[in-house]
Amino acid sequence: MNNEFEYVTYTEEEWPATPENDDVEADYDYDDWVAGSGWAESADRTEALITQGRTSAPQGKLKARRAAASARLASGRLGSGLPTGTVPAGGGPGGSGASAPPRTGRPGTAGPLGRSRPVVAGRTRRKLSRRNLIIAGVTALALGVALGVALSGPDASWPDSVAIVKQDIQVACVNPNVASDPGQVNFACAKDTSQVLWVFALMTSGDNPNFSDPPTGRKGLEPISPVQGGEVAWSLNLHHPYNPASPTDSLAVAARAINNIIGGATVTGQNGKQVVQPGLEGNSANCRRYTGSAALISRQGFPALCAKPITTPQGEAALVADVYQRWMSGAPKQDAGNAAILFSNANNPGDPRVQAILRSLGLIGQ
Repeated sequence: MNNEFEYVTYTEEEWPATPENDDVEADYDYDDWVAGSGWAESADRTEALITQGRTSAPQGKLKARRAAASARLASGRLGSGLPTGTVPAGGGPGGSGASAPPRTGRPGTAGPLGRSRPVVAGRTRRKLSRRNLIIAGVTALALGVALGVALSGPDASWPDSVAIVKQDIQVACVNPNVASDPGQVNFACAKDTSQVLWVFALMTSGDNPNFSDPPTGRKGLEPISPVQGGEVAWSLNLHHPYNPASPTDSLAVAARAINNIIGGATVTGQNGKQVVQPGLEGNSANCRRYTGSAALISRQGFPALCAKPITTPQGEAALVADVYQRWMSGAPKQDAGNAAILFSNANNPGDPRVQAILRSLGLIGQ
């Protein structure tokens, strides 16, 4: 095998428009830069390229690469005052601590292989661009989450009247006779479930102590017929006559009535005998819904009660819905479901369902 090389020296003006070995692509990496000494010797590069088998490539790719590199380099040099065909000291891929000796060659290139520093800058810009896109995406996601939280109504609150009714409830629930008799069920005034009173007030009277419904005769903050109110007021040892326009009287009567609906009551019949009236907890199917168990506790002279206590939010919501249907006889099931939603979200007025219910009741703006 005969290896012969022909060396031809050109001046800048004589450099041929088309390279003699145009079928060979100068495919190299910046790993060829040797810190402290500059570019690797051309002989070493030639041997490396031959070893890797990269001896040909499409001409168009090489020409386009050279043309782009020449344009970028020429533009940079015109702005910096450096002569064409020269790489600034310290500007090589080795960083600020490594410098490359000036190289001359084909106009618009940084060396005999036609690769230039602006290509590195272009790659860096592309990397920065991708990073900026990622940052922009994360920022947009964060803004979207913040907007979603804002739209869900974290600053929403119950109507101002609810705070007033809560204070009235504290006074009304001081009455020791609000629990059902004789079962002593006190769901309506218990600390964790007393919201049932102001929820029912919202649903039935809009928190208005002077509410009156002529067709049914219901009156008061917790509307109930005057006859029913008087009967319950007697069991509460309230003053007579019962005043449905008094928030305290209305809420105390409602608390006793709700507790009786749940736990039942033992009353004196017209014949003078004791009559046991069962409540919602006197039914095995209801107890299964409220507590998960159908077991009942039955005692002579007492209404039956669920053997297991109601401890889950789902059980309490189901009970509230059933009580509302008893309290407001003939009310649509949707109204009972709405009462359960308000009860379950007593600490979350921003819930979209709560806001929709309050709008439907006319208690907040559309």
